[in-house]
Amino acid sequence: MKDFNWIYIIICILIGFLTYNRCALDFWGSLLMVIMGFLIIVAAGFNWLILIFIFLILSLLATKYKKNYKKSMKLYEGRRNARNVISNGIIPFIMASFSYYDGFLGGFIGSVATATADTLASEIGVLQTPRLITDLTREVKPGTDGGVSLLGTAAGIIGAGIIGLSAYFLNICPNPLISVKIAVIAGTIGCFMDSILGALFERKNYINNEQVNLLATVTGAAAGIILLHF
Repeated sequence: MKDFNWIYIIICILIGFLTYNRCALDFWGSLLMVIMGFLIIVAAGFNWLILIFIFLILSLLATKYKKNYKKSMKLYEGRRNARNVISNGIIPFIMASFSYYDGFLGGFIGSVATATADTLASEIGVLQTPRLITDLTREVKPGTDGGVSLLGTAAGIIGAGIIGLSAYFLNICPNPLISVKIAVIAGTIGCFMDSILGALFERKNYINNEQVNLLATVTGAAAGIILLHF
């Protein structure tokens, strides 16, 4: 258990209020984020929570980008709920909760990078006509489950890289090369896993978007744990 200052809890509550007030999360999503944030502070430290806040900020900016265009295409997701918080945040939360095991550091960075890469790839990638990941010769409508584009992929990789650099500057990972390596590779693997699951299963209604996101972050976490030792 890490020592913490109560000011961190106040900041956590304030950010939860802001995410609700800015329509990033609904009430239950914001409340759940505050509870998970409090537990992450206790288990790992405030700097680990800041990395998740960076993911939230990047996600909010990407979601708001070209908002009117997305609305015209009926692709604007807007306010997210508790299910979104769980699907994207439960694996980073578990990794942070076991931060005293060295391997889980890689899992934390990998899962946050995956959530970031996937969100940026989805929100920015819709601005370009995508192709189905299981058949790259086939163009599909923007927003199609399993669709990938060069623009979205590039945005996802950049987002993962930002998470890697942030993890280093926040003193979560002491080596910048290792931190960026984990974030970019694990984040990209997890992001592509999201697209593959979307193409193979979500399009057929076997699983939903939240389940896809959860499995993608599990993949990113597993890749991060492995990459930490190579």
